[in-house]
Amino acid sequence: MENLLEIKNLSVNFEMPDRTVMAVRNLSFSLAGGEALGLVGESGCGKSVTAFSILRLLPKQAKISGEILYRGKNILSMEDADLKKIRGREIAMIFQEPMTSLNPVFTIGYQICESLKLHLGMNNKEAREYAADLLDQVGIAMASKRIDSYPHEFSGGMRQRAMIAMALSASPSLLIADEPTTALDVTIQSQILDLLLKLQEEKKMSLILITHDLGVVSNVVDRVAIMYAGEIAELGTTEQIFNTPMYPYTVGLFNSIPQIGKTEGKLSTIPGSVPTVTEAPKGCIFYPRCDKRIEECSVSNIELIEQKDMHLVRCINI
Repeated sequence: MENLLEIKNLSVNFEMPDRTVMAVRNLSFSLAGGEALGLVGESGCGKSVTAFSILRLLPKQAKISGEILYRGKNILSMEDADLKKIRGREIAMIFQEPMTSLNPVFTIGYQICESLKLHLGMNNKEAREYAADLLDQVGIAMASKRIDSYPHEFSGGMRQRAMIAMALSASPSLLIADEPTTALDVTIQSQILDLLLKLQEEKKMSLILITHDLGVVSNVVDRVAIMYAGEIAELGTTEQIFNTPMYPYTVGLFNSIPQIGKTEGKLSTIPGSVPTVTEAPKGCIFYPRCDKRIEECSVSNIELIEQKDMHLVRCINI
């Protein structure tokens, strides 16, 4: 399929008074129309920074290089006027914490209608009717009444549904969901994920699902990119990643998941912690924590290597 989004050698650095933090380094991946991709990794590995880069929502101290091609046009070099036509209309985002993303002084309906009037040119009556319909589509009971509620009057799950309705209001081609189930209980998590999958299939839109939870992506996405310290460590289909993980970090993540019914022994862990990258590493960034490391890993730069059927792994000792 033709690529809707293509990211080439994306790097994002944050300039601090005493150092430079390399949040994302030489990251590349593509996304086809209608495809769902999961970005998985620990907190601080660069998942959200990657998402914010796509919409150019990073602060001014962020230095961005590389290319982000949407329908063949580089978002990073677009004029602001052209970017506004894409942001929210063609590419929408569900932010991580709806309570801080929704404006507390405006009703839910007002905030959804604002997007409809801006991107679709609707008048007040049309926007209100469509906003109520969107809330109904995402499972908000008595949507025609709850449209006048404020964010604090919604539960966490309802606020997340309202954020999804707002993101889908202009029928985007690409939806970015940044930790959409964080802080929600297991039942609501399942409902939100089922809703995203249903809407993605119905509207034929592409989806980037950002999470630190492997279980969240297992039944939702077509491909999975495992991120570590600003890099993609492994990239493959969901079946490849879950059935034959190859990168030592990915293997460690799966080994650390508790097994139902297993009560003996200690839970497996990955020693150490994710480093803060302040200078380009020499060799593999996972080297200090890896149980399969060899001397060559610490001295040579390692690229993503195709193992089988587009299963890419950043490792030379598999």
